[in-house]
Amino acid sequence: MRFVKGHGTGNDFVVLADLDAQLQLTDATVQALCDRHFGLGADGILRVVPTAAVDEFAHLAADARWFMDYRNADGSAAEMCGNGVRVFARYLYDAGLDTTGAVAIATRDGIKTVRRIAADRYAVDMGTPEITEPAPTALDVDGDKYDATLVSMGNPHAILFVDDVAAAPVRTLGPRIDALYPGGSNVEFVRVDAPDALTMRVWERGVGETLSCGTGACAAAVASAYAGHTGREVAVDVPGGRLDIVWSADGRVTMTGPAVFVAAGDLDPEWLAAHP
Repeated sequence: MRFVKGHGTGNDFVVLADLDAQLQLTDATVQALCDRHFGLGADGILRVVPTAAVDEFAHLAADARWFMDYRNADGSAAEMCGNGVRVFARYLYDAGLDTTGAVAIATRDGIKTVRRIAADRYAVDMGTPEITEPAPTALDVDGDKYDATLVSMGNPHAILFVDDVAAAPVRTLGPRIDALYPGGSNVEFVRVDAPDALTMRVWERGVGETLSCGTGACAAAVASAYAGHTGREVAVDVPGGRLDIVWSADGRVTMTGPAVFVAAGDLDPEWLAAHP
C-alpha cells in the first residue's frame, strides 16, 4: 500500500489513497501507523476515499467527489482537521485527482472548499464558527476555576488566554479540560501579541500536544476578535509555523497556510498484516 507523509505547520499526517474504498482502517491500525517509534509516525491519518462510497456522507458526492476520512492518532474519527484538509487538497492536486485549483472536499463537518495559492500553500473556507455563551465560560476543573471561550469550528475548542505561552500548562491542564467533555475537546493556550498577531500552543484531543492545529488557530482568532483583543485578520504563530486567519464580515473564516510533502513509499505488507 502506498503512503505519502506530509504536514501543515508541523501537524503531520500519513495520507492513504483508498480510491476503490477497500481499506478498512481499525483503531489499532491507525495507532500503529501513527506510532513514532514502531510506525511511520503522525498526528493522524488522512484516508482519500470517494464520497459516494461513504454511506453516511454519500449525499454530498454530487458536490464533492472526495471524502477526507480523518483519524486522530488514537484511532478516533474527527469532524474536521484544518491542517489536514490542506494536505489532503495538495494530495488531490499532485496525484491528478483534482487539478481545478479550487476543490470541494467532503468532511464530517460538511463540504470545505480549498483553494490552491501555490504548490505548497492553500486557503480553506472553514465555514461559520459557533461561540458558546456566556463567553468566556467559567470552567471548574477539579475545583480549580478557569475562564475559557468555547468555540466550535465543526469540532470543539476551549481557548484560554495566557500571558506566557511557553509556560502554559498544556500537558497538564489540557487533558483535564479535554476530559470535561464526553467527546473530548481541543484546548488552546493563546497569547495576544498585537492587534493582528497571536501565539498559540494546543492540546489536541486524541493526540496530545501538537505543533499546530488549524481549526484551533481559527477558533483562537475568533475568540480573540470576539473579546476585542484583536481585529478580524490575524497571524497565528504556533510551534510549527504560522497560519493566517480572516474572520470576514459575513461570519465565515478563511485559513491560509502551508501543505508540505516529506516522503512517499510503500507500507510493508507483512507489517500491515501484523497490525490489523
